[in-house]
Amino acid sequence: MKEVEQYRFRIYTIMAVMCAAGLVLIGQLVRWQIIEHARFKALANEEHHDELVIPARRGEIRDRNGHLLAVDVIEYNISVSPQIISDPYATADRLSRLLNRPRDELLQYLTHEELWVPIAFAVPQSVGETIIDWDIVGLQAEPQAKRVYPESEMGAHLLGFVNGNGRGFYGVEGYYQNMLSGKPGLQTGERSPFGEMIPLGISHYVPPVSGTTLYLTIDRSLQFLVERELERAVREYRAQGGSVVILQPQTGAVLAMASYPTYDPNDYGSSDERLYFDPAVSEQYEPGSVLKIITMAAGLDAGVVTPDTTVFDSGAIEFGGRVFYNWDRQGHGTVDMVTVLAQSLNVGIAQVATLLGKDRFYTYMRRFGFGRLTEVDLASEGPGTLKTPKDANWHESDLGANSFGQGIAVTPIQIGVAVGAIANDGLLMKPYVVDRVVDGQREIQVKPVVVRRTVSQETAATLTNMLVAALEQIDSEAMVPGYKVAGKTGTAEIPVPGGYHPTLTLASFVGYLPADDPQVLVLIIIDRPMTSRWGSKTAAPTFQRIAEQLVVLLDIPPDNVRLAQGQGAN
Repeated sequence: MKEVEQYRFRIYTIMAVMCAAGLVLIGQLVRWQIIEHARFKALANEEHHDELVIPARRGEIRDRNGHLLAVDVIEYNISVSPQIISDPYATADRLSRLLNRPRDELLQYLTHEELWVPIAFAVPQSVGETIIDWDIVGLQAEPQAKRVYPESEMGAHLLGFVNGNGRGFYGVEGYYQNMLSGKPGLQTGERSPFGEMIPLGISHYVPPVSGTTLYLTIDRSLQFLVERELERAVREYRAQGGSVVILQPQTGAVLAMASYPTYDPNDYGSSDERLYFDPAVSEQYEPGSVLKIITMAAGLDAGVVTPDTTVFDSGAIEFGGRVFYNWDRQGHGTVDMVTVLAQSLNVGIAQVATLLGKDRFYTYMRRFGFGRLTEVDLASEGPGTLKTPKDANWHESDLGANSFGQGIAVTPIQIGVAVGAIANDGLLMKPYVVDRVVDGQREIQVKPVVVRRTVSQETAATLTNMLVAALEQIDSEAMVPGYKVAGKTGTAEIPVPGGYHPTLTLASFVGYLPADDPQVLVLIIIDRPMTSRWGSKTAAPTFQRIAEQLVVLLDIPPDNVRLAQGQGAN
């Protein structure tokens, strides 16, 4: 009897366990098929469906004549899934011949224990497409875009670069990142057990939208000329660097812009990161005597001086307890305004600022755009610094210092645009580097923008004649045979703790020609030249070398020919 009870107990125990297991199984089936049906269905779809983001082709950058400056090329990364390669030996043979690499090395990759092994990176497009055509299961060729700059270092600061993630930095690449990058596409579909898309499976495809193509205002020939002459000047005058800005005064278009030293955007990672910033739009400096053009423009426009107005130059002048001197520490006696510009007299131009008074002086400084962005379409522009009487740190002595370009920080593009307003009958133009935008079949032409009037047309014409006369008076090395040039040198001392460096300077010259019908404005900055500290001996002759070639490239006839043609037309 006892044995029968034990037998029954065992049966009941087994039945209980089986019932419990059945209940658990039924519970799991209810959970899988009813309660969490949606979640598991989504997991199954995710397992069998693939989503591929298709990168967009980045827009090209071309010069004004269509010459290619930046373009995407396709390269491929080659990898393998060794576990599903059916014939590693034959595959190694084919790859060895195609990649020009040892067969044994490739065979190790193809027979590796890892699930996925990279073989080669950034191989040419033809190689990648050949591997795709082989259609070997487990051997992948993944395309990737690489930004290429065919002109290497030329225009590097202006263009900027694109990093490995497709993000543009600095210059045009950074400023127009959203337009150039385009919109990525998307492909979804069913995936095979090998992880590859099933060609005839259910799929959805959204094509990528290529980026916009930009045509710049830059002329490749002018850019090449400017960079060559700038490098020559930096080396000849044993300077630390330099910048050149060339503008079309009537429109604000940047025809060329360069800084030296520079870098190769094709290999930006091997360069000093400090070279990435474009000094022509980012670096702030004290402009020195080139700012006397603006002070004189304000004085003429306000009616406090005329070209024939004379002042007595004793060689020194005091503002707010601070004494300022001429560059030569000499007094020049009674001088007119043309001589003030010709001899670059600090004392004379400071007296113009005195006649203007602080309120009118700084009103004109603001009109010419100092202390604010020019809004040029380049990344990382600096605003400069202009203290005014409304600022707590402004001092009465700042009026004297600012009148001849000390105690004020500007960028080269600001100076170029400000003086360009004088060349353009007093109208300040917004500078720009993109001439037209091509988006598919649509082309948009960028139109010049007038920011504001700085001085009257009569003032601009009078000052232009004064600048011409000033250069002729001193027989400047900036003058171009056959053309009247309006311009001014600058020799700016470099601020250091406690004052200014005793010998180092920023030498500059800004000028435009032909003076009676300005077609081009050129700003030259030579950073800390060692052969001579003066702009008249470094920047001025550099201007002359560049300008005499510019008139040929831009087909600007000499004054006598141009005027004779004009009379003939009349």
